[in-house]
Amino acid sequence: MNKKQIVDEVTKYLEPILAEFNYELVDVEFVKEGPTFYLRIYIDKEGGITIEDCRVTSRTIEPVLDEKDIIEPAYMLEVSSPGLDRVIKKDKDFERFNGEVVDVKLYTPINKQKTLQGELISKTDELLTICDEEGETIEIPMKNVVVVRLAILF
Repeated sequence: MNKKQIVDEVTKYLEPILAEFNYELVDVEFVKEGPTFYLRIYIDKEGGITIEDCRVTSRTIEPVLDEKDIIEPAYMLEVSSPGLDRVIKKDKDFERFNGEVVDVKLYTPINKQKTLQGELISKTDELLTICDEEGETIEIPMKNVVVVRLAILF
């Protein structure tokens, strides 16, 4: 199984389990760092995730993942919150965080910048629209977007 298939299978099994705890499955990553594979599960809930939530989730899903045995190489399971600078990937997250300030990393520069910051206005399959500090609307082709994260403002 390739990484995308593993992520899809894990997502399919975990979403109903996490829903029982009223947790949202924010993201699933299966990556290799050095010699070690990691399965990273990012969860969230109203009011935020605690260390205890991560512990309970890990202990609950570990036997399910072992039983389904969909991941061939040995791996480390990590369960955590998406953090303050969470990555925004899903359409529902773009809707949820509409009006929030985001950082957008680009493949190719726009106005000589590879990172833009602005208020999230909208997102379609083809276009991400933000409004910068000066009130200028910037339309970014989605094929030029590396990642969108919630901005951490001080």
